[in-house]
Amino acid sequence: MARKSKKAIIEAIKDSGGIMSTIARRLGVTWHTADTWVKQYDETKQALQDEREAILDLAESTLFRNIKDGNSQDAKWLLSTMGKNRGYSERHEITGADSGPIDVNAIIRKAEEEFANEQRNTGEDSQ
Repeated sequence: MARKSKKAIIEAIKDSGGIMSTIARRLGVTWHTADTWVKQYDETKQALQDEREAILDLAESTLFRNIKDGNSQDAKWLLSTMGKNRGYSERHEITGADSGPIDVNAIIRKAEEEFANEQRNTGEDSQ
């Protein structure tokens, strides 16, 4: 298959959302060939980056519109990802047995004992 021109590759990238399989289909080649061709030129790499940025902008615009329309699910997601510095985040507590404290020293002692046992067993196996 003849290599496509930079112009043809850039045209295939336009309105693809930056999805390589879409670009490949437009060029009539495999995903890997399209990926190789796109990475070959600075102009095509930039076109792909620009397309991916545009699709992110579109997604952010949709999210913003949904939040303005009262979509609380989208608002909650946004707060949990972008509002962490304001205290909005999913918090996960890790506790020990029966919701008690975690005994880190006991965990370390157990790991040290297991390591010492392995070392003894390894020494016995080699004799």
